[in-house]
Amino acid sequence: MVHKFKVRTSGKSEMADISREIAGIVRENGLESGVCHVFVPHTTCGLAINENADPDVRRDIMARLNESVPEDFPYRHSEGNSPAHIKSVLVGASLTVFVEDGALQLGTWQGLYLCEYDGPRSREIWVKLVKT
Repeated sequence: MVHKFKVRTSGKSEMADISREIAGIVRENGLESGVCHVFVPHTTCGLAINENADPDVRRDIMARLNESVPEDFPYRHSEGNSPAHIKSVLVGASLTVFVEDGALQLGTWQGLYLCEYDGPRSREIWVKLVKT
């Protein structure tokens, strides 16, 4: 079974913390040991695991991605969102996290993020739990 939920982003580019939602799905479904696969079915956003203590890390990541993939390059894609597509390819559209004792196995400072590159938008997140 695939569990789905929506995230409404508020800016053109941002990292929205989705850790609580994912942990809630694991808890509500009683998964004690297994893996949690997270996927985003969109081509202008991505998923990442990164620090969740200092919001400056998220700002630094987005600033560097924006600098690395500039808006003013002569892209051919007519919709004007080629930078968002490129960032999505660089970051990726899926994550896998181990689950043990009913909890996501993340490092002390880690969180799960929806990385928006073409917002604001409503994004859907898909979660698949696999018991091991």
